[in-house]
Amino acid sequence: MSVLLIAEHDNSKLKPFTFNAITAASKIDSDVHVLVAGSSCENVSKEVTNIPLVKKVLVCDSLNYQNYLPENLAPLVIKVSEKYDHIVASANTFGKNFMPRVAAALDVSQVSDIIKVNSADTFVRPIYAGNAFATVKKKKKKRCVTIRPTSFDAAEKSGGSAPIEKVEAVDIPSISKFIKREENKSERPELGTARIVVSGGRGLESGDNFKLINDIADKLNAAVGASRAAVDAGYISNDHQVGQTGKVVVPDLYIAVGISGAIQHLAGMKESKIIVAINKDGEAPIFNIADYGLEADLFTALPEFLAELNKLNTIQK
Repeated sequence: MSVLLIAEHDNSKLKPFTFNAITAASKIDSDVHVLVAGSSCENVSKEVTNIPLVKKVLVCDSLNYQNYLPENLAPLVIKVSEKYDHIVASANTFGKNFMPRVAAALDVSQVSDIIKVNSADTFVRPIYAGNAFATVKKKKKKRCVTIRPTSFDAAEKSGGSAPIEKVEAVDIPSISKFIKREENKSERPELGTARIVVSGGRGLESGDNFKLINDIADKLNAAVGASRAAVDAGYISNDHQVGQTGKVVVPDLYIAVGISGAIQHLAGMKESKIIVAINKDGEAPIFNIADYGLEADLFTALPEFLAELNKLNTIQK
């Protein structure tokens, strides 16, 4: 009853959430096999072999999988998964892109965004914006599962020696073509994996005022987040959105500035280890889940906060 996990990578190294997904997969069954599909991805396969929880690495090195098109990747996963009961991937953009295709082709109902593994056929997932949890038991032997990475610890990166097995590429449909990739480059930590996140909401009143958030984030070596209200207002791009329709984050420290605390936003950050809220409305719902709250005008509080950080002259790493 081995588990097949699909690795997320950039053809040179693993993406951080793959380590969390491997931990989750190991709770389903200890015999975890990882599929690395890409182009010139030797370094990735070597990285995976060093993970102690991984028992075998399957490598398919082909230009067909250079850009992770779901139309190309799904047929490969379907073919390789014939020997497996469980097919697992992260419940992020990567997994959401191809896993539904795999589940549909295999005629199974996907279990999405799980946060706990009770047994090989029973999983827990959040529903109603995280205000309730459903325990799902799958009767079919073949199971497609996506993992909420932030709910599981990252696997150890060294100490393993899993064997590598080459896998042949499969025929791909001629229904899509990669044109180009546009990415927002930033020296800040990635939002989904950052230790510290500083988020701004509609209370900032304009995109220009997000400079206050950026200055604090740079000083703390933090990622910048935002509420949906701020994104919809055009203050910042949607790749910064935290919440039910954005990213789910679980940093060590989450600082919410000018965010009222709508249920959709809380769904994406309420599991943070420490939550600090700054809002001039003392009745804002964000204070109900905050570990520390400051009822103050953010346009006064943030410059004072930055001044104190400058006195410390310390950037957290």
